[in-house]
Amino acid sequence: MRATTGLRERLAGYFAAERDRQLGELREFLRIESVSAHESHAQDMERAAAFVADDLRRSGLEKVEVLHGEGHPFVWAEHRPHEDRPTILIYGHYDVQPPDPLELWHSPPFTPELRDGRIYARGVSDDKGPLFVALKAIEALRATLGELPVNVRILVEGEEEIGSVHLGPVVACERERLRADLVLSADGAMWRATEPSLTLAAKGLCGLEVELRTANQDLHSGRHGGGVPNALHALVEMLASLHGPDGRVTVPGFYDRVQELTPEEKAEIAALGFDEDGYRAALGMRELYGEQGYATLERQWARPTLELNGLGGGYQGEGGKTVVPREARAKLTCRLVPDQDPEEILALVSAEIERRCPTYATVTVQPEGGLGRWYRMPPDHPVLSLAADVLEEVTGKPPVRVRMGGTEPCAELFQRELGIPTLFYSFSTSDEQYHAPNEFFRLERFDQGLMAWALLLARLAEPSADRIMEGGNV
Repeated sequence: MRATTGLRERLAGYFAAERDRQLGELREFLRIESVSAHESHAQDMERAAAFVADDLRRSGLEKVEVLHGEGHPFVWAEHRPHEDRPTILIYGHYDVQPPDPLELWHSPPFTPELRDGRIYARGVSDDKGPLFVALKAIEALRATLGELPVNVRILVEGEEEIGSVHLGPVVACERERLRADLVLSADGAMWRATEPSLTLAAKGLCGLEVELRTANQDLHSGRHGGGVPNALHALVEMLASLHGPDGRVTVPGFYDRVQELTPEEKAEIAALGFDEDGYRAALGMRELYGEQGYATLERQWARPTLELNGLGGGYQGEGGKTVVPREARAKLTCRLVPDQDPEEILALVSAEIERRCPTYATVTVQPEGGLGRWYRMPPDHPVLSLAADVLEEVTGKPPVRVRMGGTEPCAELFQRELGIPTLFYSFSTSDEQYHAPNEFFRLERFDQGLMAWALLLARLAEPSADRIMEGGNV
């Protein structure tokens, strides 16, 4: 066997001895306000990229570079000491969502706080904590074995939260330096905290921004009200008409390419025993809502959606201001499923919004963020069985197979450009309030992730795992 016997015990000793130091380093990482959506955080983005690069250098990786070009920097690294062993491409991102609304945080979003077995901070679950787990697993393997058991290449981006706008060009440009046999993604949360899971599919994504105008200025609602159109009224009515009473999107052609779930797929989802009432209660909602004829998980995992993400216009400051707004704005996104094309859906939705604009107004529709394509991992890929064995060994429970309602643009891109599948191996969970106030990461998952990442990388070096790499690109 290539992997050293007794490795788990050696790793456990290492992680126990280094835990306080590692958590201190994670808190340092979390203090960096790497909000990719805001230009004012450009220096923070540079600092976060430098933090990742420095950490990889301290772990002894032989080649580490910060790649600058358009957009925020990427971090690339490589360590390939073995000619006869597989190369694993490790992916993650250091950028985070904006922390707003700040008043709903119980502690400052960029001042990490440990309480009740959790660490709270913006980005700790998505994706700094899970990325840090992968980095520390590499560190631990080199410390306990003297060398990594497999070859690794690493790509960490700073634009995942804004649609991975420049990931495609970077992968195309750096194709030779990214070739590998398999991608392990530190992004892509598990389904529930009570059991491990393996994610086999993720939705695609496209977004747009709408601006509607009716006049050259805001107008006095007493002087002009009742005689002129209201931009907010018009936009709200247009956007509401994009869904029918049955919850279906009314844009012509929206569902034309959608693959319906097979009876077997429906049965697999139903077998998970999703507690819809518990889910509704946990969210503080009176009722769930969505496309009629489908269960909640079916809608979230396998049906496309069109969501209004933000709406603005008129006066929104303190107190009142009696105006008829001259303009209104909205941001929308669509989550897409096989075989929808994000460019086609973007064009269809944009054209329908323009068609529905009333004659008394003008509307402009612009793409917002990058395009993400849906991804499915082959359900019979051998690495899934290997990863399942590791997860059961570490957590004591066999993992379930699930899908993801979110979008991971990297997976489809790596499949298309590099010809290799992506295994989502994040140890955050879907209830950890990422993209919302009071984001947190369970310390139990942090500890499990360290061991699971290290063991999986070691098992991928064993001769019994060679069949996993058949058809690889290295």
